Amino acid sequence: MDILKISDAADVEQAVRSALASEQPLEIIGHGSKRGIGQPMATNAVLDLSALNAVRSYEPNELIITLQAGVPLSDAVALIDSKDQQFAFEPVDTSALLGTAAGGSIGGMIAAGLAGPRRVKAGGARDHLLGAHAVSGFGDSFKTGGKVVKNVTGYDLCKLLAGSWGTLAVMTEVTLKVVPKAECERTLVLRNLDDLAANRAMTAALGSPFDVSAAAHLPTSSLRGEVRGLDQLGSPREALTLLRLEGIAASANHRAGALAGALKPFGSVEILEDSASAEAWSSIRDVLPFAASGPYGDWTAWRIVCPPASGGALGLELARESGGEVIYDWGGGLIWAALPPAADAQAALVRRRVEAAFGHAMLLRAPEPVRREVDVFHPQGAGVAALAERVRRSFDPKGIFNRGRMRRGDFA
Repeated sequence: MDILKISDAADVEQAVRSALASEQPLEIIGHGSKRGIGQPMATNAVLDLSALNAVRSYEPNELIITLQAGVPLSDAVALIDSKDQQFAFEPVDTSALLGTAAGGSIGGMIAAGLAGPRRVKAGGARDHLLGAHAVSGFGDSFKTGGKVVKNVTGYDLCKLLAGSWGTLAVMTEVTLKVVPKAECERTLVLRNLDDLAANRAMTAALGSPFDVSAAAHLPTSSLRGEVRGLDQLGSPREALTLLRLEGIAASANHRAGALAGALKPFGSVEILEDSASAEAWSSIRDVLPFAASGPYGDWTAWRIVCPPASGGALGLELARESGGEVIYDWGGGLIWAALPPAADAQAALVRRRVEAAFGHAMLLRAPEPVRREVDVFHPQGAGVAALAERVRRSFDPKGIFNRGRMRRGDFA
């Protein structure tokens, strides 16, 4: 396989134009941490963006940062953390779940658009992407958005790039909004609720006036091993329901006490503070209970999004019928499911149950032979699929970028 290492945006333009001339599709990677996600691609050349690793500008007082697409996510997080700032949407690090050595890049973070527990309050990656520089499938550079929070020029185009999995354009530089880190955090812990009761408790907490920033539930497990940040709470022997509050100390403490009182019908409440709370949510964000190095390493992993109120019933039915296990985030709106190995990853069961709940499911981890036979991304209705294809062709008419990654049979 040809690997094209580039050093600047001009190199990207040249590489894309050469690929167009030879009708050679390209696989776009930063550090390669997410190469195992999606349909196996019809490419035999790689466009490696890892050398685009400069921080163009960082203005803490303006709450914006501009980075090249190949900057390691860990480096960017460390930089803004040094100024007591963060990405509000808590980007997911998939390396443990997928079993990859490399952490992700900033470009991969935006292309995947996988947001963590604070998604329920802060929105997703696309809501914090202010601007981008990219190269289209015509071999032309373009710029969308700007460098100030109030600038909405090209905002919809930024939204298209976020979550496109590298199928629309090659991002070379992005500008992101950052936010101050909370002075403190408190996590309320409820024990031994079943999935339906936990769903009701999370719904009640998120609907309260106490500004809950995350709500998750881990059912009891006979297979799951102990996980950093959760083992101190008794997981996996006991079911845990976690509710996070953030802010200045006086406010967080007051809201934690008030919310604990409101949740008395669901049982007694314990409170985790600061570092213990942060460690628990880091494990949930990165789905460490289903890590590739753990007991579920050979199981397939699904990422399911559904209406939060339906999450408890959906997860319970899916776990019972598949023999698998689930973790709930986003108050029940996000379900991570680890299912025993099967030739079709139990896709028919998953999609039937998920569609009945008006959700959608993505096969995030599975061996390549399984991904060749199963739709990794949730199949779209005819109208939506036609619209998505028109959008894709307006950016990349020859299908040069990540050909076939999002739909089986594309360009077959």
